[in-house]
Amino acid sequence: MKRLFYFSILLLGIISTLSVSAADKNKWQPLFGTNLSDASYNPEIWSMTDGVLAAVQDESIWTKTEYENFELDLDFKTDVGTNSGVVIYCTDTKDWIPNSVEIQIADDHCEKWGNGKPFEKCGAIYGHLGAKQDKVVKKPGEWNHMRIRCAGQHITVILNGKKVTEMDMSKWTSGTVNPDGSEIPSWLPKPFAELPTKGYIGLQGKHGDSLIWFRNVKVRSL
Repeated sequence: MKRLFYFSILLLGIISTLSVSAADKNKWQPLFGTNLSDASYNPEIWSMTDGVLAAVQDESIWTKTEYENFELDLDFKTDVGTNSGVVIYCTDTKDWIPNSVEIQIADDHCEKWGNGKPFEKCGAIYGHLGAKQDKVVKKPGEWNHMRIRCAGQHITVILNGKKVTEMDMSKWTSGTVNPDGSEIPSWLPKPFAELPTKGYIGLQGKHGDSLIWFRNVKVRSL
């Protein structure tokens, strides 16, 4: 009986440890660690002040860790004319544009992006799938909230509480034409159906003359 008792205690301890480990794995964690300790970036371009992350040039900041099956949660604020993005599934940070998926961040209230193609607007999968609604993004200077869920080839984008984009990458079997018949930009030649669904996560810096700000950037495993 004593052996059975001690074995039961040991088993409960193991189960408890496994439960804690699973719970820790699914907790929100800062994407770039404490004070950007888990980020690959140029400190002359990217900086964090009072919890707000910003860049002065068009160069991305990347995680040091590759992610798959995760949720990403963040706040962002645009400038007039901002064109930026959140990059996922990146397998080559030096040549990230054709080797990743970009969720567009844009100032849809300016003429250029407001009158742009559906896949250029805020919340879209850039070059591939337009957002379901226009101008869900707030006007420049106001904070927005975005959550991106990545479960294998299934990507969901929620912007300011509204589900704006849902993609099944397996349907993108061409590198030149989207399933709806629209043209894919020539600099994105790899079919999404063939892209790996594990990679680095990045934030695009200042693109053109307009700034972008991020805060509360966190991630958790599914």
